Amino acid sequence: MSATATSTEPLLQRYLEALSLERGLADLTVEAYCRDLERLRRDLGKLGTTMFEANSEALSAHLRGLRQSGLSPRSIDRARVAIRGFYGHLVESGDRASNPAVNLSPPRLWRKLPRVLAEREVEALLQAPDVETPLGLRDRAMIELLYATGARVSELVGLQLQQARLDVGFLVIYGKGGKERIVPIGEQAEDWVGRYLQEARPALARGRHETLFVNARGGPLTRQGFWKNLRRHGASVGVRELSPHILRHSFATHLLEHGADLRAVQMMLGHSDISTTQIYTHIHEQRLRRLYDQHHPRS
Repeated sequence: MSATATSTEPLLQRYLEALSLERGLADLTVEAYCRDLERLRRDLGKLGTTMFEANSEALSAHLRGLRQSGLSPRSIDRARVAIRGFYGHLVESGDRASNPAVNLSPPRLWRKLPRVLAEREVEALLQAPDVETPLGLRDRAMIELLYATGARVSELVGLQLQQARLDVGFLVIYGKGGKERIVPIGEQAEDWVGRYLQEARPALARGRHETLFVNARGGPLTRQGFWKNLRRHGASVGVRELSPHILRHSFATHLLEHGADLRAVQMMLGHSDISTTQIYTHIHEQRLRRLYDQHHPRS
C-alpha cells in the first residue's frame, strides 16, 4: 500500500487509539507515546523522509540522536517501544510489509561513554590543593601525575620510589597481571613530583618505606584515601562526583583531541586490546558533534 507524508497523521492517530481502546493503556502512557512519535516524525522530516517511508537506519539514527541529546536510557527505551509498536501496528493493518523497528537495540545494550572532564575543569582541579602544606603538595603531585600518565588509581598509589624515573622523564608502571609498561611524564607533572619528593615526602614518610606517596601518618596512601581527597578537591572547584578513572578517561580523550595516535594511547593506558581504547574515539567524535551542533550556523 502507498502512503504519503499527509497520510501519516491518521495512521498515527489510529495507533494511539488502539493503545487506549484495545490495549487499555493509561492516558499518560498514551500521551508519552504520542510525544515520542511526534518527535520521531519531526526528526525524520529533517532527513527528508516520513514515518511511513522510514527504514531501520533512519530509526537507529533517531535513537542515537536521543542518546546524544542526553535523554535518559529509560526515556529512550520507552521511545523505542513506542516506535516498534507503531510499525508493528502498520504491519498488522497491512499498511507496511515489514517492521523496520523490530531489531532496534534497547539502551541497556549500548555501551555507555565514560565521563570526561573539560580541559578547563582539569586545570581548576590541579589548582585546588594548597601546595603550601605537605599534604596539599602531595595531592597536587598525585593529580598531576594521574592526568599526565592515565595511570589507574591502584597503579598510582602502588608506585615505589624507583619507578619514578624523573631524571629521564618517565614512569615504570606495573599494571594488571604485573605487566610492565613505560609511560612518559610531562614536564609539569615531573616538576610537581620533584617538589613533593624534596619538600614534603621526607617529613611525611621519615624514610620508613619505599612507597612514593604517603599519608599523614607516614604510611602508604590507600586508593580509598586518595579517592576521598580527590573528590574533596573536585567539590571545592565545582567538579562533582569525581573519580580517579574520570581523570584516566580525560587523559586519553585529550590526547586524541590533540592528535595523538590511538596505538600510542593504547600502550600508555596498558590496554591489551585496542578495541578497549577505541571507546575514546567515540567520546572525541561525540564532543566534536556537540561543538558542531552548538556553533555551526547551519547545524
